[in-house]
Amino acid sequence: MYTVYILQSKKTGGYYTGSTQDLDNRLAVHNSGETKSTRSGIPWQLVHFEEFPTHADAIRKEGKIKARGAERYLKGLDRNHHG
Repeated sequence: MYTVYILQSKKTGGYYTGSTQDLDNRLAVHNSGETKSTRSGIPWQLVHFEEFPTHADAIRKEGKIKARGAERYLKGLDRNHHG
């Protein structure tokens, strides 16, 4: 199973979108400072995730979220679930 995830920085409020097969480990890596692109936003919190059967499906969804912007994507989900 592949997971597409959206993190939000508790420090900056910014978002990061990625994909992985091991979400718990990936979140730990982001919060450890090992990932250059997310180091400045530590600590990160998981705000959304979706699971997909194939890597290709996950990458396709990740691209769609990144193209739209994580914040806009999340607001669209919220609107759909809360009327």
